[in-house]
Amino acid sequence: MKIRGERECHECGTHWSYYETGSVKCPACGSVRSVGLDERTAHTDTAVELDLSDHRSRFAEARETISDESVEELKDDLREYARKRGFIRGGELLPLDPVYLAARELLEAVDVYNRLRDPTDIEQKYIFSLLDGVKDGVRPPKADVPESIQEARGLAAVHSVEAYRVDLLTFLDGQDPNGQDPDEYEDGEASNDAAHTGSETETDPPRQIAENDSGTDPPQPEIVRDVIEQLRDRTRRVEALGGDVSPAEADALVDAADAIGEFVREGEHAALTRARDELTKVST
Repeated sequence: MKIRGERECHECGTHWSYYETGSVKCPACGSVRSVGLDERTAHTDTAVELDLSDHRSRFAEARETISDESVEELKDDLREYARKRGFIRGGELLPLDPVYLAARELLEAVDVYNRLRDPTDIEQKYIFSLLDGVKDGVRPPKADVPESIQEARGLAAVHSVEAYRVDLLTFLDGQDPNGQDPDEYEDGEASNDAAHTGSETETDPPRQIAENDSGTDPPQPEIVRDVIEQLRDRTRRVEALGGDVSPAEADALVDAADAIGEFVREGEHAALTRARDELTKVST
């Protein structure tokens, strides 16, 4: 959605940034009556922390057998985190966040693990490694992913890359996806311009450049979209296989998406070349 993220409270005059807090409530007095001070800006991310300390303690105590209830509670918290995250913050395209990626992998991995009949020590170590590193965006190296759970890394790549691809296109198009604008809370009721998307809010289209130019230039839209389409095709292929591809292929899919994002942000042609190279590592 596009929002006016810099807010001023009607009640007490406090200024705050929705981009930072993710809340329509005034941090000083709690009022939801506020006015936007800036132009409407694309924004899909919510400021949220991933705290799994209780789950880590519970899983550590269980060790041998993890209850279905504990697994479902962990999955619920991971889904909620993933639902709130996005890759456009205050009009800026972000990299593919490693914490989001690790959370997605843990979500898939704990589901696969819970369906194993007799989990091995190696499989258990992988789950605990994910739990320990997810907050910092640290995932086990691909060499440490058990073959019995490798589909988790593949599906995590599929869901993460697809979410990132959607935001890439939103960023390029200047579109306003469905969502609730904090301006709907101005004066305690819906603002008349809450659904307005005029020309003043549209993202200026990137200047066109020749693909073989060297250095750093604004990305040419059709070139970017062509590679994004290739990314979607590879993502669908991995999804059709239920994520059951090698960890190297799953990681290549993620690296390709991140490289495309780098190209869109910085216009580095080396990043676009890297994206294409990574996509060749994912079988068609």
